[in-house]
Amino acid sequence: MRTKLHVSAILLSLTMLLPGTSAVFAQTQYDLLLRHGHVVDSKNHVSAVRDVAIRDGKIAAIEENIDPSKALKTVDVKGLYVTPGLIDIHVHAYASTGEKNSYAGDNSVWPDDFTLRTGVTTVADAGSSGARNFEDFKEHIIDRSKTRVLAFLNIVGAGMRGPKYENNLSDMDPAVAAEVAKRHPGLIVGIKTAHYAGPEWTPVENAVKAGTMANIPVMVDFGTNWPQRPISVLLTQKLRPGDIYTHCYSGLRNELLPDGKVNPGMWEGRKRGVIFDVGHGGGSFTWRVAVPAIQQGFLPDSISTDLHIGSMNTGMKDMLNVMSKFLALGLSPDEVIARSTWNPAREIHHEELGNLSVGSPADVSVLRLAEGHFGFTDMYGARMDGNRKFVCEMTVKGGKILYDLNGISRPDWKTLPKDYTNVGDPRWDGLNPAHKKH
Repeated sequence: MRTKLHVSAILLSLTMLLPGTSAVFAQTQYDLLLRHGHVVDSKNHVSAVRDVAIRDGKIAAIEENIDPSKALKTVDVKGLYVTPGLIDIHVHAYASTGEKNSYAGDNSVWPDDFTLRTGVTTVADAGSSGARNFEDFKEHIIDRSKTRVLAFLNIVGAGMRGPKYENNLSDMDPAVAAEVAKRHPGLIVGIKTAHYAGPEWTPVENAVKAGTMANIPVMVDFGTNWPQRPISVLLTQKLRPGDIYTHCYSGLRNELLPDGKVNPGMWEGRKRGVIFDVGHGGGSFTWRVAVPAIQQGFLPDSISTDLHIGSMNTGMKDMLNVMSKFLALGLSPDEVIARSTWNPAREIHHEELGNLSVGSPADVSVLRLAEGHFGFTDMYGARMDGNRKFVCEMTVKGGKILYDLNGISRPDWKTLPKDYTNVGDPRWDGLNPAHKKH
């Protein structure tokens, strides 16, 4: 008892010696404050200069002016866009197996190598794994990534491992796929069918059965174009409202008719509630389809990359490059950001993401809209010129700064003590190696 009283007396004495101490502690309400940025939050219909405050990994406040003395760390982001963390719902990230020529292997990429530096905080792997190898994907990639990695489960039990597997109709069991999906609610966000080369409807029908049993959407890469299974039937009869047609500007499946008009089945599918996703990839986006489609008013519901080793260095490059293409196509920054944040969050039924509502996870992208002369190429190498391009200045995930291109969250070294060491704090800094054990 005496020891406790003694400690209390010491603390009281210190407080009396430093009269401002208690006030300072009381005023530090936030871990991180982003000031003066142009906030674009489509869910909450905000597009204006606002301050964004973060505490304990959550959005704590968004106001016109928040006193910086209330924050442990303040970053001035004036002149920059502040958006929810970008969400890319079509990537291939099952890179851990070492299998050659396989999206459950060498064709995939390690997510953290490509996401945070482009403002992406959440991805959905688009069917690289199936029912039989999802647990391996989860153990080696999902559970070890800083990026939030979700998944569309391939209707093929073996996953996306090449034609021998993906054309095997006997390995497309909807009950098995649904059972695995239900075992991982929220983590498996949908069922994927892709690359099928035959004329049968079996992959689509079984994927829809699995999606219905697990109450999750289906994403379709429609594979080889066959007259026996036209896109119009897929979009108006086979898919359900909320199912996703990806690669919508590829032109490989009659998305655009010979007369230059958008396939009427696309319009009808949209009326029924089918979602249209970009899924750029290495071979699924061309200007000669995208330009007339956009001119006719057929805009995508969501923008995604189809990131893999065949797209990362060609026309696709990364999420921000694909988003910038839609600026060149005439969309406004707000329209592009909506299709890269709130829209995909709703499509994968993760409405806690893709917005900056108070209480939401503090996933934030700070983007610069650079002006200049830029060139953007499609799947065939044709270029479109543009004068604006998104650049990621900083990425925050779960309230921690995980990427900072130009060090805007850091002090000038000349302002620090001669023997300075760590300038961050683990409450907001996810970068400094001094916060980690060596």
